[in-house]
Amino acid sequence: MLNVYVTGGAVMREQLHDRGQEQDRERGGLLRIGLAEVYNPSMVPTLNPGDRLVVRYGAAVRAGDVVVLRHPFRQDLLIVKRAVERRDGGWWVMGDNPYVENDSREFGVVPDDLVVARAWLRLRPRPAAGSGPAGSGQRSLTGMLSWALSAVRPVRAPRSGRSLSGWRGALSERSASRRLRAR
Repeated sequence: MLNVYVTGGAVMREQLHDRGQEQDRERGGLLRIGLAEVYNPSMVPTLNPGDRLVVRYGAAVRAGDVVVLRHPFRQDLLIVKRAVERRDGGWWVMGDNPYVENDSREFGVVPDDLVVARAWLRLRPRPAAGSGPAGSGQRSLTGMLSWALSAVRPVRAPRSGRSLSGWRGALSERSASRRLRAR
C-alpha cells in the first residue's frame, strides 16, 4: 500500500519516487488503493489533523468528492481538497475550512491530470492513553466504543455547514468583494 502524508491537504512525503511508477500502477491494474495522513486543518470539520484517508487512484471524480491532487504550482506536493465543480480545464477545488484559502481561490482550476486519487474512507486515530479527564493512563470502555463507532467513515459532502451550493455562493461573494477591493 502506498503511504502519502498530507498537510493541510499537502503531502509531506510520497513513497512512490516517480510519477511514472504511479501511472504504471494505474495502467497495469495493480492495487489502486493507498493511505494518506492529514496534518493540517484545511479540511476541518470533515478531516482533522491525524486522520488517515483510504484513497483510490484513478477513480472517477464527481462534484463533492474529496480528492488528493498535485499542487498546480508545486507538483511534487500533494494536497487534499474537495472537488466543488467542473470548469473549463479541470476542477475547481476548495478546502472545507473557510479560514484556509490554499485552494482554487489562489491557484485556479486544477487540470484533470493533476488529480491523483479520490478519498474513500476516513480513519480517525485511536485516542492516546491518559487523554481522558482523569489522565490515568487507561481508556474507558465507553470512550473506546465511541471512538470505534466514529473511527471509520465514508468521506462525502458535509451534512451540515456549507453545501456545494454554499461553496459556490461563498466563492462568488468572495470574488465580488476581491474585485471591489482591487479597484
